[in-house]
Amino acid sequence: MAQTTGIASKIGWSLVACCFIWMGLQAYIIYSFGFNWFIALIDSFCNTLLLVCACWLINNNLRYYQPGTKGYVNLVVWCAALSGLCIVIARWSLPYLLDDKVYKAFFSQSLVIRFFIGFLAIGCMAMVSVIYYTQLDQKENDRRKADAEKLAREAELYNLRQQLQPHFLFNSLNSINALIGLRPDEARKMIHQLSDFLRGTLKKDDQEPVSLSDELQHLQLYLDIEKVRFGHRLEAEISCDSKSGSMMLPPMLLQPIVENAIKFGLYDTIDNVVISIRAEVNDNYLVLMVQNPYDAQTTRPRKGTGFGLSGVQRRLYLLFARNDLVETHAEDNVFTTIIKIPQA
Repeated sequence: MAQTTGIASKIGWSLVACCFIWMGLQAYIIYSFGFNWFIALIDSFCNTLLLVCACWLINNNLRYYQPGTKGYVNLVVWCAALSGLCIVIARWSLPYLLDDKVYKAFFSQSLVIRFFIGFLAIGCMAMVSVIYYTQLDQKENDRRKADAEKLAREAELYNLRQQLQPHFLFNSLNSINALIGLRPDEARKMIHQLSDFLRGTLKKDDQEPVSLSDELQHLQLYLDIEKVRFGHRLEAEISCDSKSGSMMLPPMLLQPIVENAIKFGLYDTIDNVVISIRAEVNDNYLVLMVQNPYDAQTTRPRKGTGFGLSGVQRRLYLLFARNDLVETHAEDNVFTTIIKIPQA
C-alpha cells in the first residue's frame, strides 16, 4: 500500500510539472507572435486549465470504465467532444478577459489549431489512462487468481492430511482391538504411542517444512506402533549421511511411504521383513530412499501403491509444482521408492 501511494505521488508531481511546462511553452509561442507577456500568460493559463479539467474528466471516467474493442471509437468521440468544449468555453471567455482587437483576430484564426492540439493532448491522456488502469486491473486479477490458487492448494493439502490420518488411525485401532483380549499390556502401550503420534501430528502444518531429524523422530513413533502390531517380524533400518539431518522436507512425508512399504512387505508373508530408510544430500536435493521386500508372485507393487504414494506425489506437486520428485521401481524382489526434496 505504501509503495502504491508513493508511485501515485510521483505521478501526480510529474503531471503538475508537465502542466507548468505546457503553460510556459504556450505562453512563449503566443509571445513570439508579438503579444505582450500578460496576454500570453492569461491565454496559456486559461487554455491549460481547460485542458487539465478535460484530462481529469477523461482519466476519472476511464478509472471506472475500460473500453472494449468497439469502445475505442466512443473514446475518440469523447476526446473530440471535450476538445470542442474547451474551445467553446475559451471562445466566449478569453475575448472578455483580453479586450484587444489584434488578439481577438489572432484567437479566431487559431481555433482549428487549438482544437487539434487539445484533441491530441486529451487523446494522449486517454491512452495513458487506458494503459495504466488496464495494467492495474491485470495486476489485481493476477493477485486474486494467485490467492484463489493458494487457497485451493492449501485446501487440497489439508484434505490430503485428513485422508492420511484416518487411514492410519483405523488400522491402529483395529490392531488395538485385536490386542486387548490377548495382550492387554501391549494394547495399552500402543494406545500411549498412538496418542503421542497424533499429538505430534496435530502440531504440524503442511506449509511449514520440518528438518529430517524431526521427521525421523516422529516416524519412530509410527514404527513403534507398527512393531507392537507385527512384533519381531518388523525391523527398520534408518541411515542418514552427515548433512541430511538438517535438510528440510514437508511434514509427515515419510510416514505414508513407510506404511506403504510395510503393507506390501509384511501382508503377504510370514517371514521377518526389514524396511530400509536412507537419506542423503545430492545436488541440492534431499534424496530419500525407502526399500521393502515383496513377493513377486502375490504382489503387484507397481500398481498396488494405494493412497500412500499417490498422496505423497500429489503433495509434492502442490508444494513444488513438479511431477518428477517421486520414483518407484522393483528389482530382485525389492521395491524401492525414491523421493527428491528440493532445498531452498
